Amino acid sequence: MKKVLLAGESWMMYTTHVKGFDAFYTSKYETGEKWLKAALEKGGYEVEFLPNHLANEAFPFTKEELKQYSCVILSDIGANTLLLPGATFDASTKMPNRVNLIRDYVMNGGALVMVGGYMSFSGIDAKGKWHDTAVQEVLPVEVLTVDDRMEHCEGIAPAVIKSHTVLEGIDEDFPEVLGYNKTIAKDGATVVAEVEGDPFIAVAEYGKGRSAVVTTDCAPHWAPPDFCEWKYYDKLWQNIVDWVSQSK
Repeated sequence: MKKVLLAGESWMMYTTHVKGFDAFYTSKYETGEKWLKAALEKGGYEVEFLPNHLANEAFPFTKEELKQYSCVILSDIGANTLLLPGATFDASTKMPNRVNLIRDYVMNGGALVMVGGYMSFSGIDAKGKWHDTAVQEVLPVEVLTVDDRMEHCEGIAPAVIKSHTVLEGIDEDFPEVLGYNKTIAKDGATVVAEVEGDPFIAVAEYGKGRSAVVTTDCAPHWAPPDFCEWKYYDKLWQNIVDWVSQSK
């Protein structure tokens, strides 16, 4: 079975409740992988989900480990999570640079997809920080160096601008989304769909491998129910991963 590594798509919340003179705290853990994971599993992929708090230590440190995956998907995970393993941050121990490994993985025939979110591309307050990494070298878009979120609470519809394999079998317009990460298409990349004139879906080939970006989220809030429950949601993600992993 084809194997996909999905890293990110998780968060923890620590909330302060103030009620007059008194205050108390609650905590919560949530994930947003279920729609994307289910879509790929229906397409015959085995999906290993690695949430953010585990990815810091469990994301592969060697090219041999990465090579077991047909595709790596980075979704709402900042570069620092991979650049600062505990051994380095806590004990100043040298460790393999996993961001460089992802680049090398693609150049040697691997497949990479980056999905939009508050910690994807540049992200909120530019904390995603992917621009200054080797991953930038194998993305079809240029990542900004400032907060790149484009919030559209009114809803905005992406538009197809070029026929491509990643849209095979999809014969209706995209549902509206509520936001996306603004990027700039690279020379040589193929922009398949745009939103507000910016890349929405873009693909490219690097070395022996391929990469793709979807600049909105795969889950709420940017991807509202109309998007996550769209009849072509599964087909879209299956097509994208099929293409980057050269499964078809």
